[in-house]
Amino acid sequence: MKSGNRILRLSVFTVVIALVVLIQAGIQTEAVAVSDYLSSLNMGAAILLDADITLDDAKLNEVVEQVTIEQEEKEEESTLVMANVQESMNIRAEANEDAEKAGLLYKDCGGQILERKNGWTKIKSGELVGWAKDEYLLFGDEAKDLAGEVGNLVAKVDTETLRVRKEASDNADVYGLLAVNDEVIAVEDMGDWVSVDFDGETGYVDKDYVKVDFKIDSGETIQTIQEREKQIAEEKAAAQAKASEEKAKMTENRGAVAADVSDAALLAALIQCEAGGESYEGQLAVGAVVINRLRSGGYPSTMQGVIYASGQFTPALNGKVNAVAMKGAKASCQQAAIEALNGASNIGTATHFKRAGRHDGYVIGNHVFW
Repeated sequence: MKSGNRILRLSVFTVVIALVVLIQAGIQTEAVAVSDYLSSLNMGAAILLDADITLDDAKLNEVVEQVTIEQEEKEEESTLVMANVQESMNIRAEANEDAEKAGLLYKDCGGQILERKNGWTKIKSGELVGWAKDEYLLFGDEAKDLAGEVGNLVAKVDTETLRVRKEASDNADVYGLLAVNDEVIAVEDMGDWVSVDFDGETGYVDKDYVKVDFKIDSGETIQTIQEREKQIAEEKAAAQAKASEEKAKMTENRGAVAADVSDAALLAALIQCEAGGESYEGQLAVGAVVINRLRSGGYPSTMQGVIYASGQFTPALNGKVNAVAMKGAKASCQQAAIEALNGASNIGTATHFKRAGRHDGYVIGNHVFW
């Protein structure tokens, strides 16, 4: 009877161990498979009995405890995954290289493991969900180490308005305000306060009004990428349209000015002295400056008066313009002078110029015009 009780007791505990293993591991198996598995365990128990081995309650408890610990450790394994690429990697809708592309996971970005099979891992990274090849991913400690290097501790505001103070005190002066859902880099969790990076300064916010979390950059869905590229294209087109409009204004012909041959020769000479080594566009721009002054009403109303005005054009004051005018300016400068006199301009209404880099304005060659 004793032997029968021992057999029954051992068989029951064997079944208990089997059930613990099955439950802890979360194994869902067909009824036949479970039956076969338990039968095999009972056969093992019979073998133990035949070998006259006794498994007491303490030993059984130790085995059950070890199984539980091992399973808990397994459950605590990190679900973190990080990209292991130089630039970016494709995320697919299915675990197949031919599957539709769901998005991109970039260098130093990461996410959460959802499922793994056949050398592929299903991940969630921000709004992006899909499959990535394991060879381009980091797991476990490697993923944690990289995340620690590239991630940030972030404080997200969960109140309408939050004061960022200069010290960790309700009575401290305020750097500025944060709005609901604003995020700032958290420097340190200090208990009741969190120190944050606020416009390059270390500020302090009440911990009750922020949610502190560790964040790593995430991937992008194809839809997000397409929307961003569309926005960039639209902004580029708008910028080009604006540039074209500005150029049209800059090059608008404002009509010819009255001038004689001597005026044209004098203007051509000045253009050669000031921009003889520049492109034709640069030469025309210098000529346009003189004509714009003639039109402005703020300068003398004659060509000679504008060119020889005190403190304006150095070559005119030191005799170089006269010397060139006597010999005749080169052909490109003469052509630029004629165009300028006929109302052509590539600098709008600019009335000044100097060496580029010394003033804001419209740059042509080595000169800036304004």
